Amino acid sequence: MGNFTQQHEKHITPETLKSLGRYDFPDPISIDPDGIGIVAMGGDLAPETLISAYAQGLFPWFNEDEPIAWWCPEPRCVIIPSAYQPSKSLRKQANRERWQVTLNQAFDDVIHSCSLPRSDSLNDNQPEGEHTWIHDEMIEAYTKLHAQGFAHSIEVWDEAGQLIGGLYGLKINGIYFGESMFHRASNASKLAFWGLMRLCEQSNVALVDCQLPNDHLMSLGATTLPRADFLTQLDNLIGSQSVPWQKHSHKSLSVSLLDSESPWQLEL
Repeated sequence: MGNFTQQHEKHITPETLKSLGRYDFPDPISIDPDGIGIVAMGGDLAPETLISAYAQGLFPWFNEDEPIAWWCPEPRCVIIPSAYQPSKSLRKQANRERWQVTLNQAFDDVIHSCSLPRSDSLNDNQPEGEHTWIHDEMIEAYTKLHAQGFAHSIEVWDEAGQLIGGLYGLKINGIYFGESMFHRASNASKLAFWGLMRLCEQSNVALVDCQLPNDHLMSLGATTLPRADFLTQLDNLIGSQSVPWQKHSHKSLSVSLLDSESPWQLEL
């Protein structure tokens, strides 16, 4: 789609999402009936290819210097933002700390921090090697998606204005695809995750895709769906209406406000 780079999420119609890329991705259930998870190899990480893949339930996951691998795992790990409940200890910390949460204020810093070995991935079942899947090619691809209004970051800052935690992922209408998160202070990534849950609630994002389950995600309230059920929900969610998360549209939010009724001041 030649004019894709001139468009933002709210201008892409559900009818065109799956056909944006140059490649015909196979149906995950037909090509992978045993549920191994990998459904295609090759292609590229152009913005339109990525949007088309995610709209069909696929995501790229591969080591540097390896062919691009496209995955659709069985089962799928998800979390429902409206069902998320922070722990009592996290609530207490949010009331105690003078930290701030922002949206899309430091995407480059967040994705580079997530690429470091000490980061917290949204899943820990990565290819061999420490976080090598967030390499330069991936960083470049998602940075382009961020510039076009699809990829988003949430940041947590301490009282000195230092970035201490955050996460990033991809939003298509009513679903957010989480990619990775990191922290440099205790529970900073959990506060970013809480901020994401509240943002999704307020903007009609009904589901967050966490890809693969792990103990950390399950402790946050994630669950699993059969792949077929996830793909059925996905079709509905990418056709639903939600509030776009426009770049640089939000001021700092005190973490103590995350428990309030409508912490994010969204611009319609």
